[in-house]
Amino acid sequence: MKATAVPEIADAYLFEPVPHTDERGFFCRTFDADVVRSVGLEPNTFVQDSLSRSVRGVLRGLHLRSGAGEAKLVRCSYGRIFDVVVDLRPDSPTYRNRATFELSGETQATLYIPAGCAHGFQALTETADTSYRIDRPHDPAEDVTIAFDDPELAIPWPLPPISMSRRDREAPSLAEVLKQRES
Repeated sequence: MKATAVPEIADAYLFEPVPHTDERGFFCRTFDADVVRSVGLEPNTFVQDSLSRSVRGVLRGLHLRSGAGEAKLVRCSYGRIFDVVVDLRPDSPTYRNRATFELSGETQATLYIPAGCAHGFQALTETADTSYRIDRPHDPAEDVTIAFDDPELAIPWPLPPISMSRRDREAPSLAEVLKQRES
């Protein structure tokens, strides 16, 4: 497994496994504590695993958490997704930068998203399973959502969204969220 820093987002990493393939399919390690430690992260801080299943065109996000935030490892375990990270840490050298990725079940790459960054994705295949490993138990009172189509972010979503949660559809702009965080 190889860890690569994401240049657009300080402290974000892409973990790429080395699949072993043969006539049966493939086998790969999707998490390796030693590799995680090698980039300065503590693997034992992750406390909760979750899974979402989406159909083609479903858009989820942009989500982040208030308070201490939430660091996460995200991987598309089946299908393909278009994944987006926006750095909203005011003290970060990459503040307000965004980075996009295509994560897939073919590669099993895992993206580490630091606390304080917004995250969202869109399913590109008929079925897309996305796994999350987070560093704090989920508290719905800390959920923050930003409009997926905010012109300031200009995210190049590859498909028109066919379905999204009410919370995501009615999300405020980035400017509104930042103003709320300042008060």
